[in-house]
Order: sequence, then C-alpha cells, then structure tokens
Amino acid sequence: MDLTEDKRRIESGVIDVVKTIYDPEIPVSIYELGLIYNILIDDSFKVKVRMTLTAPNCPVAESLPLEVKERVKLVAGVRDAEVEIVFDPPWTKDMISEAAMLELGLL
Repeated sequence: MDLTEDKRRIESGVIDVVKTIYDPEIPVSIYELGLIYNILIDDSFKVKVRMTLTAPNCPVAESLPLEVKERVKLVAGVRDAEVEIVFDPPWTKDMISEAAMLELGLL
C-alpha cells in the first residue's frame, strides 16, 4: 500500500465531494468559489479542511462547515474529518475560479 498514492486518491475524492456542495446564496460550489483553502490528510487518513466563508456573518456559518465535515467523512478511505473556519486571508471575489466567474457572468 502506497501512503502517498492513498492520500492523493483521498484528496481527489474530497475535492470531488466539496465540488458538489453549493453556497446557498450563489449557485456555485464552495470549491469553485475559492472557499476551500486547503485539504490536509495525515498518515492515519484523518482529513482537515481549512475553509472560509464569503462573510464572517454568513447565514450558513454553522451549517455549511458541518455539511462539509459530514460529506468528507463519507469519502472512501477517510477515517475522520475536521473543518476549520478561518478568515485569514479574507475571502474576495478574486478567489473565484475562472469557470465560476463565467458561470456567474462576471467575465
């Protein structure tokens, strides 16, 4: 079993999952919005997702991180998941992917 390959597979699965979670106010995935800052996987396959919100007073500040955690835990190979909400660096629209910018009509 190759630990690095397993971590890559899990990271890919986590990215696939967060791409299916949408911001309730903007019809774009939280991944394409640039809300996911990093995905860290330790050697025991526990996943830590560092993410932000579009605003500190976001109406889904409590429910969105919980949804991310629960969905990430369902990825094959993940033993546990943790979501850390950070506001540094603060989110800006510059973090939105080009595909999402096109979808939102911002390009």
